[in-house]
Amino acid sequence: MPDVAVKPTTGDTTGGSRDGTPPAAFDAIVVGAGPAGAAAALTLARAGKSVALLERGIFPGAKNMYGGVVYGRVLDHLVPNWWQDVPYQRWVSRRATMLMTPTQSLTIDYRSDRWIEAPYNGMTAYRADFDAWLAAKAEEAGATLVCSTTATSLLRGADGRIRGVSTDRPDGDLTARVVIACDGVNSFLAKSAGLYQAFDPSNFTVAVKEVLRLPREVIDERCRLTGDEGLDIEIVGCTAGIPGGGFFYTNRDSVAVGIVVSVIGLAAARVRPEKLLADLKKHPSIAPLVRDGELLEYSAHTIPEGGYDVMPELVGDRLLIAGDAAAMCLAAGIWLEGVNFAIGSGAAAGEAAAEALDQGDASVAALAGYRRRIEANFVLADHRKFRRVPHLIMSERVQRQYPPFVCDIVEKMFTVDNPTPKLGLRRWANDARRTHGVRLRDLLRDGAVGLRSFG
Repeated sequence: MPDVAVKPTTGDTTGGSRDGTPPAAFDAIVVGAGPAGAAAALTLARAGKSVALLERGIFPGAKNMYGGVVYGRVLDHLVPNWWQDVPYQRWVSRRATMLMTPTQSLTIDYRSDRWIEAPYNGMTAYRADFDAWLAAKAEEAGATLVCSTTATSLLRGADGRIRGVSTDRPDGDLTARVVIACDGVNSFLAKSAGLYQAFDPSNFTVAVKEVLRLPREVIDERCRLTGDEGLDIEIVGCTAGIPGGGFFYTNRDSVAVGIVVSVIGLAAARVRPEKLLADLKKHPSIAPLVRDGELLEYSAHTIPEGGYDVMPELVGDRLLIAGDAAAMCLAAGIWLEGVNFAIGSGAAAGEAAAEALDQGDASVAALAGYRRRIEANFVLADHRKFRRVPHLIMSERVQRQYPPFVCDIVEKMFTVDNPTPKLGLRRWANDARRTHGVRLRDLLRDGAVGLRSFG
């Protein structure tokens, strides 16, 4: 890729700020051109600030692994009428949650016509396309996109305060009044700034995914879809007791199938993740959907799933943290969301940074508007509401006991074994509890956690 001259395109960067910061090449540097970084850069550029958007890949989205659904309503104010040109694959019209054992499955399947009408609810998308599209919006607004560039460290002045970032580019250091770290899970910048007090691997999962090519008409027939309709299935009980889950999504002429498992649990089980994925593909409820699919892509990625309680400090002196770098992935059972939280936090970080730059002060106090914004909107409100759910979903009971417990009750309900009379739901439930070691007090306690979170 040809070298790119990095220089500001807009804004006044000729003088220092009120807090004594010397002149900088940019008002702000955003590290990472994923959804969080692109949203931050777009917001800053529209506010008239000079902003560099650094991306380690050869283009935004080049290194992203993603097999899920993008919930686009977060774009309503950032990119009005976004659905008119967003590079979607399918509009999700069916949303299913599946409990699974090796020989059983129970699926709650919901479909809505409203989800396939503008402004839509969710879409499947290739991140390589979606990230490039959103980053292009930031460029159109005036941001300088610099690809094939890694921020190797925070650049500090003689006083120890952040002045920008050092990079692996020949021209080296880039200076700015504010740095926004959107450098993804395991954020090097957040850790080097001391904003992660305890970086615990038990709060992370690894996702393994295959993309399989299938003719569009085959996908439509197997998944009961028409036109641009799409199917999203989230699965519990498919990871051999290792804390985690599985997924299946439809694209236009391919499907994505994968598993997400605890990093610690996977290591302890001494099982290869591709073995878990192969077993999922063989399950009677999934095999008919992926049969004869041609492998297009195999990928793996680490995901932050600890939720609200494991987030780092989000604001530092001249530094903001957003997206996966701030552990803003909601893994709360039936809600598995990340891109919308990345965009929401990135846009809020851009707004707070622009406000601080207008004041000529990028201290912690001046940047505090970032947390106030995401406390007031869905980003932290949803994470706080569901803060206990990630731990519940990853618990031994949900992973090992509840799927066969529930499946056995339903199987007994629908089994007709005359001349034996039907025993009734209470008897079936009690029999299943004894078979699978489900204690009533645990069931009640977990139900209470769910009700408090979802209520």
